[in-house]
Amino acid sequence: MKKKSLKEKSKLHGFFRLNVINPDGTVAGDTGWKKNVIVQTGYQQYLQFALIGSSGSKTATHAAFGTAGTPASTDATLVNQLTETAAKVPLTTGTIGSQTVQFTFTLSSGVIAAASTILNVGLYYYSNQSVVNSSGVMLAATNYASSSLATNQAVNGTYQIRFA
Repeated sequence: MKKKSLKEKSKLHGFFRLNVINPDGTVAGDTGWKKNVIVQTGYQQYLQFALIGSSGSKTATHAAFGTAGTPASTDATLVNQLTETAAKVPLTTGTIGSQTVQFTFTLSSGVIAAASTILNVGLYYYSNQSVVNSSGVMLAATNYASSSLATNQAVNGTYQIRFA
């Protein structure tokens, strides 16, 4: 009788999609689905600590946008993150099946003080979102082809963390 070996192969992937929305509701830009980087603090504080019941475990609470750079796995924040307090956008969470967590968010029009070129997005835990530039703990992030964002435009986003 041959023994069958059990093989468990789990991977964690993050994906996001952003749409820049004009005041009339039309889509000015669509990133399409893009893969992202799960950062080291993301693995540790969102997954490892949660599995062992550590008081240091985190849950993603907000999305944030940056205007420069490519996030690396060792980064804790986005490069040139938008500083307006309301630009730290609260997340709505849910699940898709048994292996995908989905976060949705909207950066409302009128939030940013001046037109910006955004080119990265990340998921965060913020203990004090009301403080401009307060430190958050980043779960995942990536960059994409830049989007011009006028002060009267909104951004709708979807972020998925897929366990496969």
